[in-house]
Amino acid sequence: MQAATRGQADTGASAPGDAGTCKSGIGRGAERNVNQDSARKKRDSGRQLEGVATQHHLTVDAAAANGNSSRITLRSAGVATHHIEIEVLSARAAANNDNLPAGTARLAILLDDLGSDRNAADAIFALQLPITLSVLPFHAHSQEIAQEARKHGCEVMLHLPMQSVANETPEQQELRPGLKREEVEDIVTKMLQSVPEADGVNNHQGSQATSNGALMDELMPVLRDAGVFYVDSRTTTETVAYDTAKRDGVKTAFRNVPFLDDVQNKTAVKRQLQIAIRGAKEKGEAIAIGHPHAVTLEALREVLPEAKKQGVRLVLVSDVVH
Repeated sequence: MQAATRGQADTGASAPGDAGTCKSGIGRGAERNVNQDSARKKRDSGRQLEGVATQHHLTVDAAAANGNSSRITLRSAGVATHHIEIEVLSARAAANNDNLPAGTARLAILLDDLGSDRNAADAIFALQLPITLSVLPFHAHSQEIAQEARKHGCEVMLHLPMQSVANETPEQQELRPGLKREEVEDIVTKMLQSVPEADGVNNHQGSQATSNGALMDELMPVLRDAGVFYVDSRTTTETVAYDTAKRDGVKTAFRNVPFLDDVQNKTAVKRQLQIAIRGAKEKGEAIAIGHPHAVTLEALREVLPEAKKQGVRLVLVSDVVH
């Protein structure tokens, strides 16, 4: 059983020498503030868990701290029943954005279709940028990539397969209109178990599924009960997913700038990134979606470090869901 407390993770390009993280290095003063915030969040989480334990007649061992995480053991009559790991993601946040004024525009980059190619994931980690990875379930490296992404400070989402109008290259299992609530819950639960690090969900394909109100009515309560947020990739203008999520109390957002790499050419992707940066400045917040193509990663490496100079803060997707 794992729990993670999520705070703000406003980050930008990594400082030199901060290898091994998707987020950047932090200055001494900012690091002190982040560490203090990390300690406070872990104390608050510990107190909440103690309250839950008391309700269930469990005792709580003293937390064993390890950097930005702590491990807590719950016992019943002296027998360990739960081990809970609490990780404060905000403690990994870089502070090279900390001199940007309040109200600065925010841009989240979401890369889809991870799961089959471990080398692609490693190339994303090497960017040392705040990027959210959306991982397809049941692929050869789905769990491995999700776990490594969290270790590198990246955020993880489940790339939830849904039926498209054209029914192009469907996954082995997908959500489709006509499914009953228990069928939706069973499919989604198994997929979340396949990507256990996921904090949120976005649709893979899904032009048919996300435009079907009845299916979205079945899906959103399942996501709400699972405690994950939803991002509508907007693969169709007929989508009702975002509105349904809002109505059903699921934290949500939608892709509100063009896809980054419909054209797999570095010049074209760089142009799309500039459009995304402008979109963030105009709208205040933006989510841009791309894929782990080599040209996309090259464009991200060249363009994203310049975002701060243009007055845009790079963040994770969880920072722009509401």
